[in-house]
Amino acid sequence: MYLLINIIGLAVFVALAFFLSRDRKAVDWKSIGMLLGLNIFVAWFLLQFSIGREMVTMAADAFVWVLNISFKGIAFAFPDWVNVPQMNFFTSVLMPLIMIIPLFDILTYLGILPFILHTVGKALAFITRQPKFESVFAIEMMFLGASSAIPVSRIQLAKMNSTRNLGIAMMSISCVSAACVGAYTQMMPAEFVLTAIPLNVINSLIVVNILNPVKVPPEEDTIEKMTTENREPFFSFLNASIVGAGHIVLLVCAMVIGFVALISLIDNVLGMISPMLTLANILGTIFFPFTFLLGLETNEAFTVAKFLGTKIVTNEFVVMLQAGPTIGENSRHMQAVLTALVTSFANFGTIGIITGVFRDVVDKETFALITNNVKYIMLAGILVSLLSAALVGIFVW
Repeated sequence: MYLLINIIGLAVFVALAFFLSRDRKAVDWKSIGMLLGLNIFVAWFLLQFSIGREMVTMAADAFVWVLNISFKGIAFAFPDWVNVPQMNFFTSVLMPLIMIIPLFDILTYLGILPFILHTVGKALAFITRQPKFESVFAIEMMFLGASSAIPVSRIQLAKMNSTRNLGIAMMSISCVSAACVGAYTQMMPAEFVLTAIPLNVINSLIVVNILNPVKVPPEEDTIEKMTTENREPFFSFLNASIVGAGHIVLLVCAMVIGFVALISLIDNVLGMISPMLTLANILGTIFFPFTFLLGLETNEAFTVAKFLGTKIVTNEFVVMLQAGPTIGENSRHMQAVLTALVTSFANFGTIGIITGVFRDVVDKETFALITNNVKYIMLAGILVSLLSAALVGIFVW
């Protein structure tokens, strides 16, 4: 029965996107069907097919290998932080980013990562018949994050019309950063984290094609190339990258501390009215109908709904920090659904980042359209997360 509910939920999420579409008549259902079919295949391949499972395992092992190397650098400076029975969140999850972020920046500086992302993106465009730039951007945002992928594409974005730019903004909220994936795998089941990322890529295309359908003429279906002139010297670039990584670590740490403290404050104030009245329970009540459609038992659905609401208000780190220690005690299906649901940057804070970056990239008319439709950006992020969770849930019981 729960499998049937999960399948129905997948259909309901697509129907909800259509009901809330900005232009229902322009939705290309043939394209949507092709993308959905591809994503079902990806979910089956990575979760059920032996080669797919081995690929996910190898990727997870690679992240563990990189993390273990990063701990050597941490131990050099803070041996009493690493050589302990149980490392704290700051040491085990955030500190490795000081090495991992520069690693990905080096791959970008050398042109290796952009080449891989563009190649995969063009292959996705060929398979799905989606516009070339949107397909490449979907891949880029899942590895670079919105704050990097949008500026890298500024030449292209400046030449596109306002509606198409809005679609890019709606896609951007579902991004992650490859540098954070290692941190995610430290807190949540690695196999489901690594499965959710490619599913989010295709689901972002599905959701945007329904919520904000745009027909791209052949003459506009191009990809502008960024120039590399005035690139700073390598070691200057590396120093800036390492310092920037340290800044990100402190920023994420501050956000986690601040958000958790604020939630506790709100709960204490609400508790004066009723002991059962908490922010998590309020958000859980709002999102329960949607998480129930993920094929979860009632108590599991309410727990997942609370985590989804918390993630939207705060960020994925807060939820993973809360859910991670006990996630292994839940059913495999709940583990898969919850992990896929929270593996993205879809929260209110990301909307601020997206609009802030677009302000410096597009003209005033386009920026006004984006800021006037932030509800669609948030909606896109929620629907992508729900679709990815539903797809993972179908194959894990």
